[in-house]
Amino acid sequence: MLLTITTTHQPATDLGFLLMKHPERILERPLPFGRSLVFYPEATPECTTAALLVEVDPVALSRAPAGGEAGTLEPYVNDRPYASGSFLAVALRDAFGTAMTGQSRDRPELAGQAIPLTLSLPCVAARGGPDLPARLFGPLGYEVEATPLPLDPDFPEWGERPYVALTLRGTARLSDALRHLYVLLPVLDGKKHYYIGAEEVDKLLRHGQGWLEVHPERDLITARYLRFRGLVTQARAHFVIPDEAEGGVAEQHEMAAPPRPRLHDERLDAVAEVLQASGAARVLDLGCGEGKLLRRLLPVGQFRELVGVDLSARSLEIAADKLKLAERPELRERVRLLHGSLAYPDSRLKGFDAAALVEVLEHLEPHRLDTLTRNVLGFARPRTLVVTTPNREYNATFETPQALRHPDHRFEWTRAEFQAWAQAAAEAYGYAVAFRPLGDVHPEHGPITQMALFTQAAPASPS
Repeated sequence: MLLTITTTHQPATDLGFLLMKHPERILERPLPFGRSLVFYPEATPECTTAALLVEVDPVALSRAPAGGEAGTLEPYVNDRPYASGSFLAVALRDAFGTAMTGQSRDRPELAGQAIPLTLSLPCVAARGGPDLPARLFGPLGYEVEATPLPLDPDFPEWGERPYVALTLRGTARLSDALRHLYVLLPVLDGKKHYYIGAEEVDKLLRHGQGWLEVHPERDLITARYLRFRGLVTQARAHFVIPDEAEGGVAEQHEMAAPPRPRLHDERLDAVAEVLQASGAARVLDLGCGEGKLLRRLLPVGQFRELVGVDLSARSLEIAADKLKLAERPELRERVRLLHGSLAYPDSRLKGFDAAALVEVLEHLEPHRLDTLTRNVLGFARPRTLVVTTPNREYNATFETPQALRHPDHRFEWTRAEFQAWAQAAAEAYGYAVAFRPLGDVHPEHGPITQMALFTQAAPASPS
């Protein structure tokens, strides 16, 4: 089994820093079913290719407990050593585990950027129809080339020909591309070589974060990756469909007064008003999703430049469609959509008058908050920053109180916790901060949503 990763990013040899593998060395790693080799067939500043070669030991494979049924040849004669699937996915995670997390010790800024990539696999098991590779990888922004590989046309009784030579071309963060392969190679194959237990749900959710929840084939991917109904149901409980559940459980409780807009709309309207009142002309929407805030800002002539940033390539495609960027070329100088992560400093985000983080914080692991704060307030440094997040105290007023409003939230703050974080961040990076309630306000539990407005502190006058 072979996977090659090629880039023409300049200098292309930076691929070695992203993969944490030196182009002049060959890395050999033992695996439970054989071994893997990482090497570079080509390494020049113009074009660099890294290769992952996996050699499966067929004897060891035949002795595995799950090798096959007794009395059959299946444990000894099969496609496992040759057709990429779950074996390659495991080797990929073993060889490039650090790269999959989006970290690079020597090129942290590049790890967060999308670069041109070509991913080639000469033989992939693709059981599920000739269009399956395109259905799985196409929505992620790849150009998909899947060439069928015949068995032997002289012996049609040998059955289907579920093998393709697969090439994917696109511009993506390397970590995203590796996670796509890690999840979708076993999905293409439709089987795994190891026991599927509850820990597979966590793997799917972790490596699918940021793209799987909005993938049009999400249900198919989940079903083929997990196979068992109970595990599939468990995974689906964690998904939130943006158009239907973007406001979370809270929106079920805001309809007491029918004329009032949905909480999510009310929140976006309030943020748009604050941005307009700030006098900003150049605005960043950090975690823009499908562009709902950008669509509110676009008709206001005050905003000369609008930039949306999101980790999900699919969400950015939807945002571009709903903003009608392809149909309105006059907007190209005014509206940009960037694929990026707030986990890394990004020079493209510097110099803006204002930025918004609307319901973003609670979707991050708590240990990543300091990094986000540093990258936004310390590195990008917009003159004004608007942050909204749920108020956990308000959850007690719901008909069915819940600790978190929907499963994708990693935490939710009380008013005191949110204000403590915001005040510490403001002091650390030279901002003043004020707080405002959003939406319904309970006399005891406070607002359903809380807002912090950061503004750069005026420099001290010379004495």
